[in-house]
Amino acid sequence: MEDFEAIYRRYLMEVYRYLLKLSGSSDVAEELTQETFAIVFEKIDRYEDRGKTLIWLCQIAKYEYYSWCRKNKVRTERLDENTPASEDVPLDQIIRREDNENAKRILHGLPEPYREVFLLRVIGEMSFKNIGKIFGKSESWGRVTFFRARKMIAERMGGDDHE
Repeated sequence: MEDFEAIYRRYLMEVYRYLLKLSGSSDVAEELTQETFAIVFEKIDRYEDRGKTLIWLCQIAKYEYYSWCRKNKVRTERLDENTPASEDVPLDQIIRREDNENAKRILHGLPEPYREVFLLRVIGEMSFKNIGKIFGKSESWGRVTFFRARKMIAERMGGDDHE
C-alpha cells in the first residue's frame, strides 16, 4: 500500500481531470479534488490496496461531485448557458438529450469491469496501459474490455458500433 503522499502525487492530476470532465469547471474540480484527497487522508488506514487505487479515488471524487451538486442545487446534467427555453429547442436537440439520458442508464447498467474501464478511458482519458495496470491485467486486456464495453453500449442503444 502506498502512503498518502505517494498516492496524492501519483493521482492528483488524474482525479482533477476526472472532476473537470464531470463538472466542466476548473474551480469546482480543484475544490472537489482537495475534498477527495481530504477524505482519502482520513480513510487511508482502512483502504486495502488491490491495485485499484485510481478506481477508489474516482469513486470518492464522483460521490463528492454529486454531493456538491445536491448542496449547491446544481443539475448533474450540464446545460450550456445559451440553451434556449424548452419550447424553442428543436426536435433533434430534444432527441439528443433523451439519447444522452438513455446512454447514462445503459452505462450504469453495464457489468463490471466494463463500466469502470469505459469511464476510465472516456472520462478519465486514461491509457489502455494504465487501465490494464489498475486491474492487474495487460494493456491488451484494457483495450479489448473497452471495445467490448463500447459494443455493449452500442447494442443496447440499438445502433451498431462500426469503429
